[in-house]
Amino acid sequence: MEQETVLELFDRYADMVYRIALSYLRSPQEAEDIVQTVFLKLLEGGMIVYPGKERAFLTKVTINHCKNLLTAAKKHEAIPLDEAVLLIQPEDRDIFYAVMELPEKYRAVVSLHYFEGYSFREISEFLHIGISAVSMRLHRAKNILKKQLGRD
Repeated sequence: MEQETVLELFDRYADMVYRIALSYLRSPQEAEDIVQTVFLKLLEGGMIVYPGKERAFLTKVTINHCKNLLTAAKKHEAIPLDEAVLLIQPEDRDIFYAVMELPEKYRAVVSLHYFEGYSFREISEFLHIGISAVSMRLHRAKNILKKQLGRD
């Protein structure tokens, strides 16, 4: 892929890639590394990005890289997110912390649906699970968050 095209994609989607990686990895530094890795892979070539499908493609690549990193490192402990939370509005910090404390399978669907705006069908394709599984995970995540936060 040409450098100009990759730079355009970076300008439009780097923040999205970062947020997805942060929701998986819980580490601002590792999320930044994933952003670099994803866009470097595009520069190196060998991947075809179809026009109009860039957002979905980058989401899928980001999720795959995050899963690979988690599998390789066997990282499952929570990492403080104080640096990332500085960018969030004060009234939303409690919600952000609560979402980041959810188990990975719930955190991923909440992040993709509510933060990134993906539909249930798109999330099911990204995560290789059924649409009903996406719906159930969102429902369970909302119940957990209601108990933690004590509000809707």
